[in-house]
Amino acid sequence: MARGKYGIVILAAGNSSRLGEPKQLLQFNGQSLIRHISGAALEIVGHNAIVVTGANSELVEKELADLPCRRIFNAAWQEGMSASIKTGIHALQSQHPHVKGAILAVSDQPFVSAEVFNALIDTFEETAKGIVASKYGDSLGTPAFFAASYFPALLQLTGAEGAKKLFKRYSDNVSAYAFPQGSVDIDTQEDYKRLISGE
Repeated sequence: MARGKYGIVILAAGNSSRLGEPKQLLQFNGQSLIRHISGAALEIVGHNAIVVTGANSELVEKELADLPCRRIFNAAWQEGMSASIKTGIHALQSQHPHVKGAILAVSDQPFVSAEVFNALIDTFEETAKGIVASKYGDSLGTPAFFAASYFPALLQLTGAEGAKKLFKRYSDNVSAYAFPQGSVDIDTQEDYKRLISGE
């Protein structure tokens, strides 16, 4: 169900310092986290799936070598999340200047799926809100959809800032999509152990 008017940017440039190994390559349900989320993105937006690499880029590239997603290296990955967001949005705009919007996703949320991506786009089309954020617990987070009108704001983020800053700034134009399993992400070995043990 390719939706060619949209893009998905997967932010996979971090060095997983708290984990001690590249989290993108952790195995869950028979495949790596980065391969799982890249496959889900390809299912929804086809060639408009972009993976932003940084630390461990060679390993991530090798893991995705046979998938048709576009892989873009963020040379400034050490500057934090904002640099990866900018790298991905620039790549998407150059490839598809008339794109209507994009989902920003991270590689360490193992329960993100093609269905979640699809639901975010559906929510945008149904509500006409420019931002659709995933809601889990008491917070809004990734994956999150941004209409193209918000690309300039994303490109102005700096340092470690992620897109969450825009949820507050444009709160009157944010819709929430309930995704309880979005609260599961992998930052430490303990997180990973909990995931694979099913706790």
